[in-house]
Formats: sequence, C-alpha cells, structure tokens
Amino acid sequence: MMSETLTESRDAEVAELLKGAVDLHCHSGPAAMPRILDHHEALLDAAAAGFRALLYKDHFYLGTPHCVILEKLVPTNVKLFSGIALNNASGGINPHAVDHAAKIGAKIVWLPTLSAKNHIDQAEGAAKSFPKTAKKMLDPIPLSALDANGKVSDATKQVLDIIAEADIILAGGHLPASELIMVFEEAGRRGVTKMLVNHPTYVVNCTDEDMKALVELGAYLEHSICMFIEGTALHFTPQDLARYVEIATPDRTVLSSDLGLRGSPRPIEGFRQIVAMLLDLQIPPSDIRKMISANAAGLLNLH
Repeated sequence: MMSETLTESRDAEVAELLKGAVDLHCHSGPAAMPRILDHHEALLDAAAAGFRALLYKDHFYLGTPHCVILEKLVPTNVKLFSGIALNNASGGINPHAVDHAAKIGAKIVWLPTLSAKNHIDQAEGAAKSFPKTAKKMLDPIPLSALDANGKVSDATKQVLDIIAEADIILAGGHLPASELIMVFEEAGRRGVTKMLVNHPTYVVNCTDEDMKALVELGAYLEHSICMFIEGTALHFTPQDLARYVEIATPDRTVLSSDLGLRGSPRPIEGFRQIVAMLLDLQIPPSDIRKMISANAAGLLNLH
C-alpha cells in the first residue's frame, strides 16, 4: 500500500510538472517514415496532458498549414507550430523556401538533417539507427552550410538574414559541431537571436567543449527525450543527461520528445518518463519547468 501511495504521489507530481510543457520536436504523421500517431492524435494527447504548445517536425515538408487548419478544426488550449527542414525535398539550403515558410508563420528552420553530408557520412556509424522511410526515396544529395572554400555559403547567409528578420528559431539539424559553430557565429553577427542545437551528442557529435562554445554563442542545447527513455533504439543514461544539463545549465537546456517513430513510446509518455528521471536525479522542479516548458516557450515568443 505504501509503495502504491508513493507511485501515485510521483505520478501526480509528474502530471503537475507537465502542465504548460512545450514539445519543439514532435514527429507525428503523415510522414514518409512510419509514425505511431498523426498530428491530430498528438494534439489530443498534448491537450489531455495540459501542454501549452506542440511543434511538429517533418524532414520533408513544411507543416505550418497543417497547424493552422488543425487548430481551427480542433479547438484546444494547445498552440500548434511547425517549420521547414532544409533537406533535398525543400531544395536544400534554399532561401526561397525559407522566405515562404517565414511569411506563412513557420517558427523554426532546421538546417539539413538526413540530407546533411555529415549525416550521410555516418550512415554506418551513429546515423545507422536513424529511422528509414517506409518506401525507398531518391538517394540524398549531400548538403553543407559551407562553400567550397570552407566558409559559410552565400545561400546560408541569406537564410540567416531571413530568420533574423522573422525572429524565428535557427536549428542546427544534423550538421557537424565544427560547422555549426561557424554557422551560429555568423548567425549571431546577422542578428539571429534564437538558436537551437538538436541532439548535440547524436550525429552532431559535440564534445563537452563544443557544447560550451555553442552555449557561449547564445544557443540552447536541445536533448531528445528519445535518447534517454526505455523503449527506443538510442539509450543514453540518466547520468549522461545530468552531465549534459550541468554543461549547458537548465537555463540553456531544452528537452523535446523527438518521438513518434513506430515502435517507440508516444511523445507524451516520453515526457512523463523524462520528468520522472529528472526528479530521481534530484533536479529541482523549477529547473525541470525551464527545460520542458519555459525555455521552449521563450523561443516561440509565448509570453
């Protein structure tokens, strides 16, 4: 009876902390990769848990129109957002695609992910566990944010200017740490104020020093919940997570689900597991709220 009471108490504490949470990295469908839930189901799950906002990510398309229509058709207290990933399907690092996305309300631009040269180069390494599309797609054309001289490319600079003007999030995608540091330095010079490093220790391969350098540039480090919880292909330890939080501090850490892949827990279940893990690590509830809610809300201009 005592253990049941403790479990109920912990569940209630987790549920309370999830109220107002924000997921910046929800992989619901429709998508080229097999998903366990669609955007509508993800919205309903988030609404039931009291989330404040949900941001859908797809590697192949801009999801912003889905958000606008879904918010209208299914009124909840959850705000819906999306953005564009600059992979081959969007024309690569394509200022025209970014300009269009920003003009219709995209909140984030991801630099190349599965089309990044860095990702492709690791096809038999870290990226081997990366989800595959349900149907074979055209082979990717490797992308980099740098030109032939190893400098930030003109197209990337134009994209950064559009992001700065729109005051939206620049996300690093799957570019390597060395490239990200160069791009984020340039972004800061061009007035970009919202920078996010996606799963810095997976594919991006940041060292502790890289993570510190990116935080110094004003970036937030976004750690994918799917890397730490049970039931997923990637499994880092709670101690790893505690160390990553210590490196960036809770003020510069964002925890997002990166969930939706078939065979993995649903995004909201991932959030429940990670909050329980953080409590077990003796991380104060105020810091947990920063990492699952306040920091992401600030990046979305939800004040």
